[in-house]
Amino acid sequence: MTPVIELTEIERTFDADPPVRALKNVRLRVEKGEYLSIVGPSGSGKSTLLTTLGLLDRPDKGSYRLDGIETTELDDARRTALRGNRIGFVFQAFHLLAHRSAVDNVGLAELYQKGERRSRTQRAEAALQRVGLGHRTLFRPDRLSGGERQRVAIARALLGEPSLLLCDEPTGNLDKANTNAVLDLFDELRAQGVTLVVITHDEEVSMRADRRVRIDDGVLSDGSTSFQGSVLR
Repeated sequence: MTPVIELTEIERTFDADPPVRALKNVRLRVEKGEYLSIVGPSGSGKSTLLTTLGLLDRPDKGSYRLDGIETTELDDARRTALRGNRIGFVFQAFHLLAHRSAVDNVGLAELYQKGERRSRTQRAEAALQRVGLGHRTLFRPDRLSGGERQRVAIARALLGEPSLLLCDEPTGNLDKANTNAVLDLFDELRAQGVTLVVITHDEEVSMRADRRVRIDDGVLSDGSTSFQGSVLR
């Protein structure tokens, strides 16, 4: 089966004095339906890895295949289209429009994806039901808890049935109770076959995943042995 993510010898260096090697010979393979966490401290290369996986930045060297498609050879327009159709993003900040209802916020994902406009509301309602917020469809963000707002953001990310749900510090703005609620939801989505990659600095959050890798100084490892130059599976 074709993996969702396949990174091979990925390198990313930023111009500085001296130059900063943010990613060093990174190899990573994520299969369909996996729940992977990538943990690392500030400055470890997490953000660069996130932007690479999310097709928001290009590596200097190496190969990145998403669903078998070599992304490094695509022009910007095709990368943007692939990102919109194949990747759902969940961020630490919820990025919800304060004056719009939960169902409207979820439906906004359709602005970047191909879909039948007439059924947008029904699909958005179904996505909210999927994350346990079917009873909050008409609530605005100021009437929702932090955990509920993050669930709305997750529903929005899931609306187009992406190949990959890419989560950047998804519990960073949540208290413990709401953190556990969101992580329980991730467990449910994993059971439904969703492919999840969660990037976090929180060791406890990372431990909830089926598989965990660590990034330090641009090098990916299993947390004990360096895997620089080998495929992490």
